Amino acid sequence: MTTWNLQKTRCHLLICNGGSCIKRGGEEVIQEIRREIKKLNADNIIHTTRTRCNGRCADACVVIAYPDGIWYRDITPETGRQLVRRHVVGQHLEEQVVYTYEHQFIASERAVEGITKG
Repeated sequence: MTTWNLQKTRCHLLICNGGSCIKRGGEEVIQEIRREIKKLNADNIIHTTRTRCNGRCADACVVIAYPDGIWYRDITPETGRQLVRRHVVGQHLEEQVVYTYEHQFIASERAVEGITKG
């Protein structure tokens, strides 16, 4: 089992591979994001993790960027590449943001409210 050295990591992308995201191209999204990271030699600063469902199926494909706490929606292979390029230089892919976390969740006007967790 691999243990990565994450000392230079500035961004951790959690890429949803739950059922809805897979149906909307989630596997292709993760592969393109990882190809772009490799192409930009950004392996040391951007780490990726393939997750199961993140609970925002209406927003599929979902990618979450930490430590910034930014939730992206409708990510395609192309917007995934753009997301990587922006995070390499410390920017965000504003047009795909659905939530940000700054002491509380702040939803964009594109956010589907969803149901309250019980």
